[in-house]
Amino acid sequence: MKVTDHISSAKGETLFSFEIIPPVKGKSIQELYDNIDPLMEFNPPFIDVTTSREEYVYIDRDGLLDKKLTRMRPGTLGICASIKHKYDVDAIPHVLCGGFTKEETEYLLVDCHYLGIDNVMALRGDAMKEEKYFEPTNGGHLYASDLVKQIHGLNCGNYLHEVIETDNCADFCIGVAGYPEKHMEAPSLKSDLKRLKQKVDLGADYVVTQMFFDNKKYFEFVDAARDVGIGVPIIPGIKPIAIKKHLQLLPQVFRVDIPEELIEEVEKCTSNGEVRQVGVEWCIQQSKELKEAGVPVLHYYSMGKSDNIKAIAKAVF
Repeated sequence: MKVTDHISSAKGETLFSFEIIPPVKGKSIQELYDNIDPLMEFNPPFIDVTTSREEYVYIDRDGLLDKKLTRMRPGTLGICASIKHKYDVDAIPHVLCGGFTKEETEYLLVDCHYLGIDNVMALRGDAMKEEKYFEPTNGGHLYASDLVKQIHGLNCGNYLHEVIETDNCADFCIGVAGYPEKHMEAPSLKSDLKRLKQKVDLGADYVVTQMFFDNKKYFEFVDAARDVGIGVPIIPGIKPIAIKKHLQLLPQVFRVDIPEELIEEVEKCTSNGEVRQVGVEWCIQQSKELKEAGVPVLHYYSMGKSDNIKAIAKAVF
């Protein structure tokens, strides 16, 4: 079932969803199940599964370092299939520009279609650690808008090297990212909204925001998006602070502001256990305000752990 259909069926009720990260290769999927299980009581209609970029590793071969490309967290599509089978909920794979050619993207989308996956999240992805700026894979897409165009084209039977007339076309519901505090590479929020509008015009069906800690930023973002003609659902993405290091790490990596009041509460903490509780309480208040405002879905970035997300959901849903 499409995300947009889930939202329509809810008839104004705010839904609960969350995002998970595939385990590092060599790890069991059971650890992932153990973190999903406690959240199923809140009836998530869909679960997002991230895709990791490739990265370089250096292998010692008789004293010489051999540089090789690898993926530390493969298995996104397999995990989506297992979630769909085990929990009977929609699983949404993240589809990236970075690390994939257009042909590889098409093969992935065809596999999604075979598996009955109705939704995909179209993202550019981050630059590799060795890159100052994002560089597309040779034969891949530079922008998420190009990826959206390819997915939408596939929905119309337009494959890369041919048009196929069929009664069994893919019909993916396409999600894209939105940035209440603008994308880190965008020169302004206004220009960033133009990019988002372009993705919607090319076929994106809904937006999930980057994390934010001040609801005012989300509400202003939605108003600005509506003003430029973006009419699709805009789902707030939320992450509770869990460790003291997040005060430096999250602004550095995601370019988000943390409210002074939250900073002060975290700095008072003497342990990460206390920080975790502060993060839960802040996120509960955020969630309640957003739910009262009638947001379609509250989408939580779990980062593979569910105890704090469960505490939040228990207080909100």
